[in-house]
Amino acid sequence: MPQNPERRASMRLHALRLIAVLLLALGFAAPATPSFAQAAGHVRIKIVKAGLLVGGGAGSGALTYRGKSYPFRVTGTSFGITVGATIGRLDGWASGIREVSDFAGTYSSVGGGFALVGGINGVHLRNEKGVTIVLQGPKAGLELAANISRITIAFR
Repeated sequence: MPQNPERRASMRLHALRLIAVLLLALGFAAPATPSFAQAAGHVRIKIVKAGLLVGGGAGSGALTYRGKSYPFRVTGTSFGITVGATIGRLDGWASGIREVSDFAGTYSSVGGGFALVGGINGVHLRNEKGVTIVLQGPKAGLELAANISRITIAFR
């Protein structure tokens, strides 16, 4: 059964848009070409945060990089819709590290979440030196958030 030309054109346009979105997403998801000097590091963080409109948090963690452990502290602020208080333990990986000092710095993130007694937290961060951190883990407390976050990591 033949379709009308307008419907075929609309379907083609829809398919092209879908392909463009997928290619764009793959482009952002594809990692930068790693140099031989770069290595991934394992990151573990414990953080407590609270807020009402403007949120704040602090915690500590450790970066395990090339067989050595580097303790650090983390502080952060968030702007947007933030209500509640949570405690979280996050685990993940840092990539794009050329030197261990690249890990310290200011990271930014846009995101949101919800927790009522317990939930899962996930975050994707990037700093000015090109280091990317991807973390996830459980959190406990009560929180509703949709915000822009700025996180600072400093070695102890």
